[in-house]
Amino acid sequence: MAGAPATADVLIVGGGPAGRALAAACAARGLPTTLLDPAPQRPWRSTFAAWADELPPDLPADVVASRATGRAVAVGEHLLGWDYAVLDTPALRAHLDDAMDRGGVRVVTGRAAALLSPHRVAVTGGEEDSVTARIVVDAGGHRRPLGAGPWRDRVHAEQTAHGVVVPAAAAAPVVAAGEALFMDWRPDHGAGGWPTFLYGVPLGDGTVLLEETSLARRPGLPLDVLRDRLHARLAHHGIPVPTDARVERVRFPVDTPRDSRPGVLGFGAAAPLIHPATGFSVATALTLAPRVAAALAGALGDGDTGAAAVARADRDVLWTPGARAVHALRRRGLEALLRMPSQAVPAFFDTFLALPARHRWAYLTARDDLGATTAAMTALFGRSRWGLRGRLVGPAMLPAAPALGPDPGDRRAPGAAQRRYRR
Repeated sequence: MAGAPATADVLIVGGGPAGRALAAACAARGLPTTLLDPAPQRPWRSTFAAWADELPPDLPADVVASRATGRAVAVGEHLLGWDYAVLDTPALRAHLDDAMDRGGVRVVTGRAAALLSPHRVAVTGGEEDSVTARIVVDAGGHRRPLGAGPWRDRVHAEQTAHGVVVPAAAAAPVVAAGEALFMDWRPDHGAGGWPTFLYGVPLGDGTVLLEETSLARRPGLPLDVLRDRLHARLAHHGIPVPTDARVERVRFPVDTPRDSRPGVLGFGAAAPLIHPATGFSVATALTLAPRVAAALAGALGDGDTGAAAVARADRDVLWTPGARAVHALRRRGLEALLRMPSQAVPAFFDTFLALPARHRWAYLTARDDLGATTAAMTALFGRSRWGLRGRLVGPAMLPAAPALGPDPGDRRAPGAAQRRYRR
């Protein structure tokens, strides 16, 4: 992954799964590609998961650490009807790095400081002070290191979670062998206030990740509130947490606007490919990377400028008319959830989880199928009680839900939890 500095066809800013997948795909198409990463050797610590059938069919089998039957609990219990897959993070990293090696991707250490022109990025913290390319891709996550616009300063709707990894035998009271707990909305933590759920998935090594999750809140529910709820929930089920248990913390926005910066192609969370109702994006990025690379290579092969190639990939792959419409509908669904009273949330998910599998699958995965998404939302409305129907339709007529203050379910003094548990 080394070579003499040169003006590449494609410069990808950001070395996470999305950035590395796109770099490998562009190189496989014969495009000289550079990847800018502030810490190229730093291992990934996050847990990546997806619906098994969403993963690219050519993904090596050893990249999947576990597959389990999806289950969810709202008011009642529901089998999802498809498998949930947890990826082996080191294996995924090795797979993508090997693909970049084969394609000759040049990796530059450094952090993107500014977009100096449509083809040149200023770099800090590395051996080069700038990198150039015909096409610049921002795959640096929701922060968009090449410039995010005024939305960055607003209060965002965020998904937050606090999790611990425990032995599978210890987790058995909530996650049985061979299953993945997509969500459990029962208030076993004993707290009031903003609703949260338990997420539990086997990691394939005899352990299970258990996370207390706030699906979306503006701003996100504090991580220390989630930590307390998780420990209370696990104590309720008699699940001990080892003192040296690995901890996982999650915080990211789910209302990032669609990337429309001229001359720069947003990919991954920067696009954003994050589903606002689940927070999932990795499977989508892995699937779309070869298609985006093909669009870029085709445009350059046709003699298009870099800007025209970016516009083609954005229009034909990432943000087709159907994808734009589905994204808008999903965002309205997010606003409906943000305005929903706490006590109504489990009933809402009970109604959604009781839909036929085709409708649930369409809403959760069909990012550019407007017909299927509309059918799923129509079916949800038709099966809802009148009170819930009003909560689904009303937000479409209202501006974004306002930012909330401290959660009334957290009775501790402001800042106490942060002082106790911040590491």
